[in-house]
Amino acid sequence: MANVTRKIGLSLGADLCWPAAYEELVRRLDLSIDVGGDQVSFEVERVTVEPYSLRYEPSYDLVIDRLTHWFPISREWIKKLCFDGVYTLNNPWAIQSMEKHTTYVAMMKLGLPIPETWMIPAKEYDNDGQWDWDVTVKRYNRLFDLGSVGEAIGYPAFLKPYDGGGWVGVTRVTDEASLRAAYDKSGKRVHHLQAAVRDWDLFIRCIGIGPQVNIVRYDPDQPLHDRYRVDFGFLDGPGYQRATRITRTINAFFGWDFNSCELLRTAEDLHPIDFANACPDSQVTSLHYHFPWLVTAMVRWTLFCAATGRKKKLNLEWDRFFAARDPDLDYDEQLARYDAIAREYYDTEAFAAFNEEHLGDLDEIAVDFFGTDRFRDIVRAKVAALYPAHEVERFTDHFYGMVQFWRKTESDKLGLSVDGGATPAAEE
Repeated sequence: MANVTRKIGLSLGADLCWPAAYEELVRRLDLSIDVGGDQVSFEVERVTVEPYSLRYEPSYDLVIDRLTHWFPISREWIKKLCFDGVYTLNNPWAIQSMEKHTTYVAMMKLGLPIPETWMIPAKEYDNDGQWDWDVTVKRYNRLFDLGSVGEAIGYPAFLKPYDGGGWVGVTRVTDEASLRAAYDKSGKRVHHLQAAVRDWDLFIRCIGIGPQVNIVRYDPDQPLHDRYRVDFGFLDGPGYQRATRITRTINAFFGWDFNSCELLRTAEDLHPIDFANACPDSQVTSLHYHFPWLVTAMVRWTLFCAATGRKKKLNLEWDRFFAARDPDLDYDEQLARYDAIAREYYDTEAFAAFNEEHLGDLDEIAVDFFGTDRFRDIVRAKVAALYPAHEVERFTDHFYGMVQFWRKTESDKLGLSVDGGATPAAEE
């Protein structure tokens, strides 16, 4: 039996809280487990940015990547690592190339109830003499009536950057005048115009990490620290299953291990409206109560992948999903087909067995850790990085307190006392 250390790299940007909590949980687990005859332990290291040879051999077994979407040198480094056999979260090619446009089109082809969506040419084009934009636009761009497009889609509708561009924002339009005003301000960016989902009564955000999905009620009209609501029982069993399958299907389709999916519920269905978020919000200052789930789910998935030497699939398997499409099937039966492919993609049964055999103590360790002074210090450091000095203590108490509520509900579910010990009822 050989002693093997699996090395996990954290490729980080402005993240403070979840990496520190992740490192603490892995350290407290202090695992040395038998995997295929080897005694496997784990080491976590934060990745630094520096020159590298394209022939160098990386020391990492797995890298959690939070920079691919915006930091070119890290994105190209991650691509090299994929060719070297390092497992990465997420697929760097998919993140770079799959705009929201691609995700909308693909999920429409799979039969998911995406709202009616049109792509609109840019309002303005570069004319700097370095490219023949002006000639191309004059020769081939057809004049169109924006009002007719708005009428075909219906109001209200949303003008959205086709590639996401969250820093630019989404504009709600309610009539032709507001659509024309928004389009006139859109500049050189290509946009979608997407119909609003009518008569919805529930907005949810589903966070997927590997095969794990956490479904949270979401209120985008609240300040960032209050959008992820603490609520229970807002979906029935079939609704929960449908939301989980939609999320897992989307993530597996694009090769994403870590992504979020926004859905609006109507009397008829759950409508995916935004689901290309492969660098989702992971901060305690927004997730609060839901933050421990994210960190523990990340620990479970990454330790499984690193320990078992899970291989990164460089090619996506779109043909399998399209081949499974059968318009004659009931919608939930169709989702079950897609989900079976997704569950196979994530080795879900092996993942569950790994957790049962090796990570049985993680829940109790997490309940204990998230009540420590060390975790409160982590919360305070994140709050201090975002909030003015006079609000730091108040919001530190708020976010830490929300996590203490999670500890209480999690302890009740697991039969633990809030300090991590067994309750008398559990002992009986």
